[in-house]
Amino acid sequence: MQNSQRERMSGEGKVVCVTGASGYIASWLVKQLLQLGYTVKATVRDPNDPKKREHLLALDGAKERLHFFKASLLEEGSFDFAFDGCDGVFHTASPVLLFSNVSKADVVDPALKGTLNVLRSCAKVPSIRRVILTSSMAAVSFNGKPLTPDVTVDETWFSDLAFCEKSKLWYMLGKTLAEKAAWKFSKENRINMVAINPGMVIGPLLQPTLNESVELILKLVKGTFDQPAARILFISIYACEHILKYAILFCDASYGGLFDAGVPCETYGWVDVRDVAKAHIQAFENPIACGRYCLVEQIVNHFGIFKILRGLYSDLNPPEEYLEEKASEPTCQVSKERAQSLGITYIPLEEYFMAYIL
Repeated sequence: MQNSQRERMSGEGKVVCVTGASGYIASWLVKQLLQLGYTVKATVRDPNDPKKREHLLALDGAKERLHFFKASLLEEGSFDFAFDGCDGVFHTASPVLLFSNVSKADVVDPALKGTLNVLRSCAKVPSIRRVILTSSMAAVSFNGKPLTPDVTVDETWFSDLAFCEKSKLWYMLGKTLAEKAAWKFSKENRINMVAINPGMVIGPLLQPTLNESVELILKLVKGTFDQPAARILFISIYACEHILKYAILFCDASYGGLFDAGVPCETYGWVDVRDVAKAHIQAFENPIACGRYCLVEQIVNHFGIFKILRGLYSDLNPPEEYLEEKASEPTCQVSKERAQSLGITYIPLEEYFMAYIL
């Protein structure tokens, strides 16, 4: 049997659940799971909302093998019914409020309580052989330490809770607390868990509706966004009625502890959403998978991104300060060793730009 045929059949007869299934990464995960023959239980907050269902129901295999369930992160036991009879769970549901002016409670409570509620439900189902947790590099590299070219960030790193608290990095704090709590709970309850820690996720969106980050992007494009200025370039594409809309976000996020609070960061770790989804599945299927897996295809400074885009997107009109070629700040690297051990490969950043920025 050819490898491609074997891969297509790897999920036949298996039932898995994807939490927050209508989300960015989760939608691609559902798509790839269906392609591999899995039966997928998809949890969403409102199964009757067409915005949560339509793009998933349009996927190949959805009619026969995709089933929706209502569940809430903050309601203990609400995942019990969806998880019953599953071989595995992919927990992707978590608030993504990186670019919002939100309170600590808005982010930390759903991330922490939601993760524990999901794991409590998993602990009740003996058929679940592995749980894949969607974490983030936000839980890895925010510690305030200088990251120089001789430093390699790897899976042994955790973001520093005190640093995140002091810097009011609530998204990073929530992700770190949630992952640490997940490891503690899974160890105490003998749950086989693997964490996936992607960097800045880019790539096409399957859902036709705006999530928070894309909505903010469009506000920037329209000139209606009142946040202070931009430091990092983020590209996102979404399809709506077959029309590609391109958005360019300059965000003031502090990545990787490369700088003290208030000093702009000039580099970012990038990874394609399709590779992130694929890594989740490989971590579930590979019997040797364990622990954490950092996913970063490459780290590129903002001028490097502009250099690529200016040749592809003639209407790009960034602030003058971003057009000045200057030496980038010293940057670290992110280890690829563990990801490669699972056979994880990446779509190059340049290939993504060439394919989608037309």
